[in-house]
Amino acid sequence: MSQTHPLTTTAFDLPGYRITKSFGVVRGIIVRSRSIVGNIGAGIQSLFGGNITLYRNLCERTRDDAFREMLTHAGELGANAVIGVRYDATEIATGITEVLCYGTAVFVEQAR
Repeated sequence: MSQTHPLTTTAFDLPGYRITKSFGVVRGIIVRSRSIVGNIGAGIQSLFGGNITLYRNLCERTRDDAFREMLTHAGELGANAVIGVRYDATEIATGITEVLCYGTAVFVEQAR
């Protein structure tokens, strides 16, 4: 399954497609920590207010990595789509966060 496969959705169906097989839950898990350099840079950005881009970029990369791991897991099972995609995050320790991306791996065919 391509890492940029368009057949992913937060919904539980894909309009124009029918689910022919379900492979169950698939997930991608990433655990990240903030670096001291990133914390200092973000601290400086926070003095001026607004969007703290260092943290935003870290969060975006982490979510993207978790999403790609989920797609890899789905592809290994033979799925060509993932439905019901969700994210969850848990702080494991101070400055260390787990990001989980999960969904249901399915095989779909175009509806006739």
